[in-house]
Amino acid sequence: QVQLVESGGGSVQAGGSLRLSCTASVYTEKLLYMAWFRQVPGKEREGVAAIFIPSRGAHTYYAGSVKGRFAISLDNAKNTLYLQMNSLNLADTADYYCAARTYAGLVDGRRLSADEYNYWGQGTQVAVSS
Repeated sequence: QVQLVESGGGSVQAGGSLRLSCTASVYTEKLLYMAWFRQVPGKEREGVAAIFIPSRGAHTYYAGSVKGRFAISLDNAKNTLYLQMNSLNLADTADYYCAARTYAGLVDGRRLSADEYNYWGQGTQVAVSS
């Protein structure tokens, strides 16, 4: 069983930055993928960024809407996943969720699909204002 706890959400003005954290209850080195998703009411959960754990950060994946603004990273010593979010805009307002996948078989094009992850955190809210 893997428990994930997010933190770092809050309110920020457009153009500002936030860093989200997600601490796992297990050694993150035992996981295969970790990712960040976000969701606004009435919409499907959207994949934001993912990282392939065995690559030690070499393999990361981003949604087009955040590429160049967000950065996913992992500190295995702290069992913590991060999402550095810069140049935030109103469209980034959402609940952000951390997710983990513990089994192999994830194919290209599915790394940011919510269905492919089997553990989830409770979420942290990010509100961007003008």
